[in-house]
Amino acid sequence: MAADARLSGGQGSPQRANLAVPGWVQLAQVVAQQLPVEEIDGIWTFPKLRNEQVEYGTAIVSRISGDRRRIYTARYALTIRGRERGKFEAAVEEMGSGPVEALASLLKEAQRRLDDDDPPTPVPVAQWFPGDAAQPG
Repeated sequence: MAADARLSGGQGSPQRANLAVPGWVQLAQVVAQQLPVEEIDGIWTFPKLRNEQVEYGTAIVSRISGDRRRIYTARYALTIRGRERGKFEAAVEEMGSGPVEALASLLKEAQRRLDDDDPPTPVPVAQWFPGDAAQPG
């Protein structure tokens, strides 16, 4: 059931990222490769975290598939300094599903599982997938 997708540069090695492209944009590209963008109806982001040389980002993605709402977490780690500069890793994982009208309870459960006290910030879907960022490839 988990749609765990890791972006890598072949043979399991992490991809080297273009640091001019923010981590959120790269994560949006990974999400677009894993999920049908036309079914995504909501995105919420938590504040980015930086630990030493790595920037981490986590988003919650809501998708309506038929009569079910599916909630995913999308995460990235982008090395911004040091020898590994540019290394980008991402994963998309389904956290749960429920009736379409169960958005509030599913979001609350996803936030609890992520162990984050601060609520995520909603991001318009059109802003998350600007232009060609939603194009797989």
